Amino acid sequence: MDLRKFATFSALASLALLALLVLATEPILLGDMLKRVPASHMVAAFVVVQIQILASAYRWQFTAGRLGHEIEAGLAIREYYVSSALNLVLPGGMAGDAIRAYRNRTERKGGWKRPATAVFLERLSGQIAFFVLCAVGIWAWPFLLKDQLPQGISLALWAAAALLLAFLGLALGVKQSHLPARFRNLKPALAKVFWHDGAWIVQAGLNLIIVSGYIATFLIASDAVGAPLPPIAAFTILPLCLLTMLIPAGIGGWGTREAAAAALWPLLGFASTQGLAASLLYGVLSLAGAAIPSALAIVIALVKGRLVRA
Repeated sequence: MDLRKFATFSALASLALLALLVLATEPILLGDMLKRVPASHMVAAFVVVQIQILASAYRWQFTAGRLGHEIEAGLAIREYYVSSALNLVLPGGMAGDAIRAYRNRTERKGGWKRPATAVFLERLSGQIAFFVLCAVGIWAWPFLLKDQLPQGISLALWAAAALLLAFLGLALGVKQSHLPARFRNLKPALAKVFWHDGAWIVQAGLNLIIVSGYIATFLIASDAVGAPLPPIAAFTILPLCLLTMLIPAGIGGWGTREAAAAALWPLLGFASTQGLAASLLYGVLSLAGAAIPSALAIVIALVKGRLVRA
């Protein structure tokens, strides 16, 4: 199966999964929950998404600058808004990032490599932050959700955490000579982006803001549909839901994210329908938060272009 066919199949499968989830729960109740979403929650989530995207744009600008690819702040913000919106509506969940790298290539020979590396490492930075949060959550589950977990699941979580640590240890212990050439060549770039001159402090600080934005938006969405999550959800069920969005298949996490929410919300005493509604609302709020400013920027650019031509 070639890449295009796989992307099409995975996108259709995600949409089919989403449709089945809606039909399998309570469609009428689900609709009522979404209709009763307070305007205050929508405004709050919209503001949080703006902070999250602005921090992400600066993370990209910082990462690119470390690689010698300077990007103006205004350009970084505009491009990140567009790529964020595209990631949520195009198959694969990374199409917007690919377009962002392509649009910022230079005219020099090999001018696409540095922008592509910057985008790749910027997204890698965010994914590392998510995996760290998920690893912390896995260790915390047996303590924070001991009474809510099914019998025997604590042992499985401990085993998963042990396997994760073993995998990370193995990855760190692999000799450089055993790594593919493309990864060995990335070593200087990784050092510049994540370590040299205190870069790790900037990356960690930005990732803290960005990940907190994702979590806060989900908390707002869940509260808006009548399922106020406790603080422990930020370290347990929410990171797992958000982690499904990193799967390079489907459309922006739609379907897989909702399946995870429907399965995990009952662990905190809520109905699967509430988890599904919260995840759907999260997706809509995230898309609106990225798409509306993107559309406004495009309209403003078109108006300015017409004024200049006039």
